[in-house]
Amino acid sequence: MIELINITKKYGNFLALNKINLTINKGEIVGFLGRNGAGKSTLMNILTGYISMSEGEVRIHGIDILEEPEKVKKNIGYLPEIPPLYVDMTVKEYLRFVCKLKEVSKERIQSEIFEKMSFVSIEFVQNKLIKHLSKGFKQRVGLAQALIGNPELLVLDEPTSGLDPKEIIEFRQLIMDISKNSTVILSSHILSEVQALCHKVMIINEGQPLLITDPNEYLNDHLIIRIKATENEIITCLQQIPFVKSYKKIGSYELNTLDFLLISEEKLDIRETVFRSFSHHQLPLLMMKQQNNHLENLFLHATNEKAGVKS
Repeated sequence: MIELINITKKYGNFLALNKINLTINKGEIVGFLGRNGAGKSTLMNILTGYISMSEGEVRIHGIDILEEPEKVKKNIGYLPEIPPLYVDMTVKEYLRFVCKLKEVSKERIQSEIFEKMSFVSIEFVQNKLIKHLSKGFKQRVGLAQALIGNPELLVLDEPTSGLDPKEIIEFRQLIMDISKNSTVILSSHILSEVQALCHKVMIINEGQPLLITDPNEYLNDHLIIRIKATENEIITCLQQIPFVKSYKKIGSYELNTLDFLLISEEKLDIRETVFRSFSHHQLPLLMMKQQNNHLENLFLHATNEKAGVKS
């Protein structure tokens, strides 16, 4: 289990991350979504121990990353957006170098290299200089180095960035195969990729955690509403509306209002029922918008640049 507890990062007066809390279970694929500069890479760098947090704790299997950094880092594999490759080495030389850095035993080095090369399908370019490889193969070499030592946590920052459609499909399959034995955390701008891969998604905007959710929760028709009322008043009303499968508070985007996402029974249009119910309770319904594009619409709504106070 990986636990992020009140993770906060400040650069002087600039608040890059603000009280991030997240629990990740073994074998889960978790996605970080956000615009450029939202704080995704900062959070990943903290997770890997590359930079320290200003406040909070990161625990991997109960071990604090700051108290026992060496022990924790041995269980983490990291693939940054730009893989850390020594391009004047051959693929095999580079992976041997990584094995030594990760203190793989001498007896295991040869088998470890070939095991990882075979897994990511780069064994036939093992004797080529890395600088002569395509973007896709460089990314595969970067993934192979992250897998050296069989880490329990794999952190991938924009893993399919710059790949062609065929390479993206193949890379997604690799990530799903990896999750059978490791926990995977990834960031991506490709919403369909996150929806296809992830068990859990955290949407981050300007360092704030806006929403943590199962991306497949939004495969049914859903409705976003904006009500001028207190949270308790809204929930009391929602609990009385038929055919509302579930609901979730998204945030506050106008003064004295709250936005909620309603999940309806599949293919049911509940707009009229919702309108009548809030009208009956004399609660002003300021906006109602039916969405069928799942995670994309939720992401755009949650990261609205005109948002006021966020949840």
